[in-house]
Amino acid sequence: MSIFEQVDKDMMKALKGGDKERLTVLRGLKSDLKYKKIEVGAELTDEQALETLASAAKKRRESIEQFRAGGREDLVKSEEFELAVISSYLPKQLTEEELRQMAESAIKEVGADSPRQMGLVMKALMPKIKGRADGKLVNKLISELLAK
Repeated sequence: MSIFEQVDKDMMKALKGGDKERLTVLRGLKSDLKYKKIEVGAELTDEQALETLASAAKKRRESIEQFRAGGREDLVKSEEFELAVISSYLPKQLTEEELRQMAESAIKEVGADSPRQMGLVMKALMPKIKGRADGKLVNKLISELLAK
């Protein structure tokens, strides 16, 4: 079953179960997926659907940071709920330790030895972790490792 079909099925389940908050999030996801489908001009592959969901999750993480900085805990809780729903469709996220190991092997693979070569490392690493890690965290880890 494709991600689009799974979101649709879960949306119906939330509708029948009266879970209004979850239904609202799922409707938004379905809308995002439909817009992406129109943009692509064809049925979405699971990879394209995952990219769309990862983008939605990233927006929620950024909103959470902004709302926390602004002292709006009520909005933080709402965004965290939305992030949890979206994350349920994404592949399991890598732990920081797993990311660190992958970053170290990517650094060795490209032979990087200074922070100026960060782009090469990112280029080698990002396809391997696509959708399974936040780019900001990856960037931070690579910066730390190359600064040593």
